This record gives sequence, C-alpha cells and structure tokens, in this order.
Amino acid sequence: MVNRQPALPAFPCWSKTLLLLFVMALAIPALGGAQASDPLVEQLKNSDADSRAKAAREIGKSDDRAALPALEGALRDPSDKVRREVVMALASFRQPEALDILITATRDSNPDVRELVVESLVGYYTGQAPTPGFTGFLKRGAHAAKSIFSDEDMARIDPGVRVEPKVIEALVAVMQDTGSIQPAREAARGLGVLVAQPAVPQLVKAAHSLDPDLARGALNALSKIKDTSAGPELVDLLDSPNNDVKQDAAETVGILRTHAALPKLQTMYDKDRDKKNREIALQGLAYIGDPVSDPVFLKALWSDNKRYRALGAEGLGRARDTPAIPEIEKALGAEKDADARLAMRYALANMDRQNDLQALVDALGSTLHGDVAQAYLIELCRDPKFLPKLYPYASSGNATVRKRLCTVLVFTGDETSFEPLDRLSHDKNNDVAIEALRALRAVRARQAKSASASSRGAFSSAGRLGISVT
Repeated sequence: MVNRQPALPAFPCWSKTLLLLFVMALAIPALGGAQASDPLVEQLKNSDADSRAKAAREIGKSDDRAALPALEGALRDPSDKVRREVVMALASFRQPEALDILITATRDSNPDVRELVVESLVGYYTGQAPTPGFTGFLKRGAHAAKSIFSDEDMARIDPGVRVEPKVIEALVAVMQDTGSIQPAREAARGLGVLVAQPAVPQLVKAAHSLDPDLARGALNALSKIKDTSAGPELVDLLDSPNNDVKQDAAETVGILRTHAALPKLQTMYDKDRDKKNREIALQGLAYIGDPVSDPVFLKALWSDNKRYRALGAEGLGRARDTPAIPEIEKALGAEKDADARLAMRYALANMDRQNDLQALVDALGSTLHGDVAQAYLIELCRDPKFLPKLYPYASSGNATVRKRLCTVLVFTGDETSFEPLDRLSHDKNNDVAIEALRALRAVRARQAKSASASSRGAFSSAGRLGISVT
C-alpha cells in the first residue's frame, strides 16, 4: 500500500496575491527606516550651535510641514541663538500646528526669545513675521509718535479676523509676568494689535503698572480695542505722577468717550502747568465731544495755537453743535493751517454739510493729509446713515482716493457696501482692486458675525420662553 502524505490546502490565486501584499506591507517600515532622513532635521542635532541655527533658518525657508515636530524639539536647545532661529522658522509657517508650538515657547527661559515669540504670535494674524533684524515693538517705535492714538490706528488686524482664545490667554500670561518686563510690554501692545477684547480686564490692571512703558502699552491696546466699559476704570490715571502715562490716559479716556473723565480733563486743561498736558486734555475733551464742553471748543477755535484750533473744531463736530456752524465757517475762512482747516471740514461734514464731505474725500489723495482725512471719514462712517453719502465718490478719477475709500469701508462697511466694493474689486488699478477685496472680506466677516450673534440671541430668548427653535 502506498503511503500518501496529506495534501496541502490549495490557495486560490487571489489569496496568494493578498499574502504577498501583506508581506510587503510588513517590510515597508523597515525599508523606510533604511532611507536617509531629512538632512536639515539631522543638522538640528549637530554639536555646533551655529550649524543648528542655520538648519532651523533653512527649514523655515523650506516651509516643510514635516519638519515641525523637529522644530518643536529644538525649542529645548540649550543655545538661545538656536531657539531664536527656531521661533523665526516657526513664524514662517502659516499652520495651526506651528501656532500651538509657538504658544509653548512663550514660557522660554530667555526674555529676548519670549519677545520674539510674542511678535510671531501677533504676526500669525497680521501676516508680518519677524525678521532676523527683529528688535521688538517698543524698541522700534519707542514712544515715537502720538499717532498710535489716532481714531483708527492701522496697526491692528482687520475686522472679522478671529484670534484663537488660546493665543490671547498666552499673551495675557506673558504680560502678567512682570519679572521679565520687556516681553510683558510687547504682549500688552500685541493684545491691542489683535483687538483682544477678552483681555480688557487684564489690560486695565496693566495700565496701572508701576512700569510706565507697560502702562502705556496697555493704554495703547485699550485705545485700539475701544471697549468703552474700560474708560471709567482709567480716570484715576489722569492723576498719575508719570507725565507720559497721564497724557496717554487723557487720550485713551477720550477715545473711549468716557464722560466720567470730563471734570478731571477740564481741570487738567484749565490748571495744569505743563503746556503739553493742557493740549492733551483738550484732545481728550474733543474726542468725547460732550456739548457741556462747547464753550471750551468755541474759545479754542480762535486760539493762537493751530493745534487748539483743530481740536476745538473736532470737539464741536463730535458734539454736533449746529448753532456753532456760522462760527466754524467764519474760522474756516480765516484759517491758513491745512490740518486745522481739515478738522473744520470734518466738523461741518458731521453736521451734514455735503460740500465739506467733498473736501474731506479730496484730501484722501494728499500725501501729507490723506491719513488724517481717512481717519475722519472712518469716524463719520461709523454712523450707517453716512455710508450712502460716500459711495458716489467711489468713481473718483484719483486712484489713491478710491483705494483709501476702500480702506474706510474695511472698518465701517455694511451690506450696502457690497455693490460699490464689487465694482472696485475689478478696478483697473491693481492696488485699488486688492484693497476692495480686503474690504469685502472684512464686511462679509462682520455680517456673518452679526448674523451669528442674532441667531444665538434668538435661541437664547426662545429658550427662556420655552419655545423650540428649529
């Protein structure tokens, strides 16, 4: 009898194929491990700090997202120079993962690195990443100009840009760590650029800091955020022993339209020995524009000081003191200073004088006075009823005027602005078209935010009333 071995089970052809694929899949990790890794990532482990710094810089230029974990690890590098380069590399990535890594770097042991991280976090939203020559917000512009307190400081994100709450929380933590004062100052200013309304309570506290630069940075931020609820909590700073803080506080309570500050501002204007303090007090009064100050504004309108004349006109315009129109017209006829004349035009335009609106729009084309005219128009157009008066000028033959009108609508436009902005987005001048698109994005974001808030309000009201909303 023949002794037969049991037959092996026969695998169909498709089973053999699956088996082959399975074996290949197991082999893939081994093959990958044998491949050469990214040379720049490997260079981050070099024993030479300069080589590691160069590697971080090159990774930033490469925009290789796969290198982000390596950069995160390099934030623990013992060299401050390397970590600075790592932060700048991370700042070049416009990715949420990079943002999370930067937030962890706000706790770096080196104050200069933390400053750089603050600018990087802010730059994530403004599109202005730090450069190798970074020297810090306050170091670059240390108290350089009072224009930071203009009615609409352009050093801020566009309306509708959403800032992650975790970024605001991280910047607040840096601001509150006054053991490293320079990063704290940078963080205060950064919160203003990001229009970080949730940080207002902490900024009010920082405005009372014993460090004048931190206090001023916080006041600057509050003037950008424009949360009027902060105003009454800043009135006491009008008695600050530091003159710079006192002046900035006077402007800030004015911008925030803090009527509770009127008595102190009036006293400061009447009795302060410092000439600059008196001027800033008048500026604060003019920002508030309360009719109670009209006698002060009318007197300032005929001052020997051209700045006083401009502020007097602004105050009368904001107070909408229509009986003063003949006096403003008389002053305008006698005025030689261009800035004061523009302020008088603003005042009259705010009292529905169309010819003076035309003069403001024409001034948008001026190299010297365009910014001021733009700020006045932004303020005027915060009243939605004023917007339709602006649209006819969108067909101006001056491209600079058209572009600046788009900028005005970035901050003030509503649903009525879509049609003129859509036309301008096809403007033959590329700069005008780009600015019109920017304005369209801002208006759409503002409309969406408003619709979302209305929807939440409807659900909240319905819930209180026991109504089901579907």
